[in-house]
Amino acid sequence: MSSFRFIHAADLHLGSPFQGLALKDPDIAAIFVEASRKAFSTLVSRAIELDVDFFVIAGDVYDGDWKDNKIGLFFSREMGRLDRAGIPVYLLRGNHDALSIITKTISLPGNVYEFSTSKPETMLVESLNVALHGQGFAERSANDNLALTYPPAVRGWFNIGVLHTSLGGKEPHAPYAPCSLEDLRSRGYDYWALGHVHEFEEVASDPVVVFPGNLQGRSVRERGAKGAVLVTVDDSRIELARMIVDEARFAVTEIGIDLDQSAPDILRLVEQSARAIRADADERITALRVRLRGASRLHRNFTANRQQWIDEVQAACHRAHEDIWLEKLELLVIEPPIRAASDGAILDLGRLVAEHGNEDDLQSEAAILLSSIVPRLPGGIGASDLPLEMTVDALIEEARQLLLARGEGDA
Repeated sequence: MSSFRFIHAADLHLGSPFQGLALKDPDIAAIFVEASRKAFSTLVSRAIELDVDFFVIAGDVYDGDWKDNKIGLFFSREMGRLDRAGIPVYLLRGNHDALSIITKTISLPGNVYEFSTSKPETMLVESLNVALHGQGFAERSANDNLALTYPPAVRGWFNIGVLHTSLGGKEPHAPYAPCSLEDLRSRGYDYWALGHVHEFEEVASDPVVVFPGNLQGRSVRERGAKGAVLVTVDDSRIELARMIVDEARFAVTEIGIDLDQSAPDILRLVEQSARAIRADADERITALRVRLRGASRLHRNFTANRQQWIDEVQAACHRAHEDIWLEKLELLVIEPPIRAASDGAILDLGRLVAEHGNEDDLQSEAAILLSSIVPRLPGGIGASDLPLEMTVDALIEEARQLLLARGEGDA
């Protein structure tokens, strides 16, 4: 068998709007949108530099239907670069760019071969004795076990299965084209180029089954290095090498705070942590979620002056580096043990709220109020599980603490 190299990529999600970031800071969201494109351009450049024999994309080239043709023109341009370098591309559609979802089209150069969405299809690279088998998604929701319908391996050739799948289930990804590892093995292929799961994983070594992950993190749930996989085949021996091409990263830092720490003390801890995060991100632009956790005498001050704290934490991040941006501030700060009220106190507001703030219908009333607000939220974020990024219980508790803070003059 001849020796050859190919790149296995998936989940480009070109055109992803980064809605969560856009609501917080449109300028930073624009940086991450551009990062997705730069990551793919970098990968194409690496493919040309390495002179790989072919390029495989296992679904979700696009994030959804296009608002205009710009994203299609971008992809066509990058495919043209590979075409001029003599590198063929084999791709299939996933759930985000299923045939029924993408309504606009831009012509692609002749080096791009797309697998059928109606049935499994085999494509042959005769000069290398390589057979690629795949089927794309006709509809966004693909609930059938597609793997079992793939044809048997071509005897004497190197066989690659290309499939967009959740495999046996990979939270939080939807269970599309579910199948088992044994289903994949039953086809007799040498390599399975999977897509859909956004974390890199070498699922198995016999045969080699790989999720390359996505090229660029899209939310704080998708942290760490992102990219594709360079696959080298030499006399049936397979070697994998990750190709990290992401341009920007998400990160989370959790900072424990002590009872009597002052605001400057806490902000210094944020700055120190942000500086360490910057080093871990390999100098990439970083959207950072900061969690402050612990008991603090500033508990009510945090609640009453939330926006001021958000701005101060962002400033601390910028003191660490100008390219660290606050994605979200999570205040997991609890009230210190309650001290007895001083003699002669006219009103113990804390005791009053505790006694009268737990009526049985309080939560249901809050839920009714939220149901009238959520449909008016922009960008479709009302469809998410936590459109206000907090549970009803957390919102009620924040309201209580805000009342106490203002009642005691902390606001």
